Amino acid sequence: MGESMREERNEEMPLSAAKKELRRRILKLREGLSESERRSAAILLSERILGHQWYYLSDTVLGFASYGSEIDTDEILEETLRQGKALYLPKVEGDAMQFYRVRSLSELQSGYKGIREPVGDTEGYVYDAGNVSATLMLMPGVAFDPMRNRMGYGGGFYDRFLSDKPELQLRTIGVGYACQMAEEVPCGEEDIRPYQVICVGERRKI
Repeated sequence: MGESMREERNEEMPLSAAKKELRRRILKLREGLSESERRSAAILLSERILGHQWYYLSDTVLGFASYGSEIDTDEILEETLRQGKALYLPKVEGDAMQFYRVRSLSELQSGYKGIREPVGDTEGYVYDAGNVSATLMLMPGVAFDPMRNRMGYGGGFYDRFLSDKPELQLRTIGVGYACQMAEEVPCGEEDIRPYQVICVGERRKI
C-alpha cells in the first residue's frame, strides 16, 4: 500500500471507507492484467496448490469457480475431480453461502452476480471437526496482506460460513494474483483470516 493509503489510515478513515478505497485500487490493478500475465499466474497457482501438502493429504476440497478478473482456478478444480477427490463449490442462498458437491464443471450455472455456482441439488458439505485434516479450502478475495488479513467483495459470505468452523479455518488458503497483496488490509473483528495466502505473478505498486 502506498504512502497515500497509509496517510488515509492515519487520519482514522472509517473502516468501511478504507476497505472501499483499497478494493477500488486493487480491482483496477487486477482488471488491468494482460492475458499472458493471467495465464502465467494461473499455471503458477495450479503448481503451488496441486503440489501443496494440504492438497495431497486431502480427500475433500472446498474450491471456487473463478469469476471476472479473478485468477483462473479451473485447472485446479478439474485436476481435483480427475484425482477422485470430493469437490464442493459455493452457492449463495440469501445471506448465506453453502457448498455443494460437483462432479463436473459443466454442471455449473450462472448464479449470484453471474458467478458460476452449483445448482444446489447435490449433497451439501457437512462440517466435521474430526475429519477436517483431510479437507482443504481455497478462498478468493480482493486483497491480502503479509499478516494474512483478507478483504473480500463486501458480502461477508466466507466470514459467516467459517465463523463457527474453527478447525476448518486452519485448512484455508487465500489465493490470488501478486498485485492483490497490500502492505495492510483494514479489517474488523468479524473478518476471518485464511491460514495461508498464496498470491502469484508479478507484483505491482498499489
